[in-house]
Amino acid sequence: MKYQEFQPCALLKPYIKCYYLFEVSTEVPFEDQAFATGCMEVMFNLGSGHWQISTGNQFVTNPRVELWGQIIQPLTFRSIGHNIMLGARFFPHTAACFLQDEIQQFNDGVTDFHVIGGNGVQILHEQLLEAASLQQRLALLENYLLDQLTTKAKHWNKFLLVNNVMRELQRDDFFENITQVAHRQGVSLRHLQKVFQEYTGLSPKLYSKIHRFQNSLLKVAQQDLSLTSIAYNCGYFDQSHFIRDFKTFTGFAPSSFSPERSSVLFASPNK
Repeated sequence: MKYQEFQPCALLKPYIKCYYLFEVSTEVPFEDQAFATGCMEVMFNLGSGHWQISTGNQFVTNPRVELWGQIIQPLTFRSIGHNIMLGARFFPHTAACFLQDEIQQFNDGVTDFHVIGGNGVQILHEQLLEAASLQQRLALLENYLLDQLTTKAKHWNKFLLVNNVMRELQRDDFFENITQVAHRQGVSLRHLQKVFQEYTGLSPKLYSKIHRFQNSLLKVAQQDLSLTSIAYNCGYFDQSHFIRDFKTFTGFAPSSFSPERSSVLFASPNK
């Protein structure tokens, strides 16, 4: 398993957290889980294998170009054969700047990006497969995103509102009611919640919980703090509150998490 991250150009830095290359090559299926990150991603499979997700009692093969919506419930996936996943990870509120569809409809699912992006995505995928180097592939992906941002940019005032609210929700010392945040931003609570959901697919409260969970996940992976200390450092009311939230987003207790057997830390926007 090989994972690398790459930074976008200056024009895309406010929208793209990173590009990444995730390569897995195994003779037996490699199985893992994805947890809530608050971010959406687009992935192009440039390998010869298959990328699959679990739907109930069976695995289904993903499309060759896939859009990952907001994953809220833990999602099991597996890699079969040789997969080279070239991806773009958006910030929690920026995928909406590249898509015309309602962001929330993609929650807890993987969608065929060919269907959403049309012929342009098909052409890009073919170009990525034919590119001679990683640098060429990154340039192709970046040019596509720049073009989409130009043609599908949303209202700037709404974007700035969500950006400002997210900064407040991400503070370690944030314990306020979201109504107070709306008041400081000069908008009604209803308007704030509507715009926030429009851009992120999440309510402000759920986003705040995911952000706090990701902070706790990184600390659990370090394996050098007690659960009580992690709960305190991450802003939970107590240890039981922390464990309850951790179970909600992973399906198991923090004491059962094995970072050496998981790829979820790669995708964490909080690292």
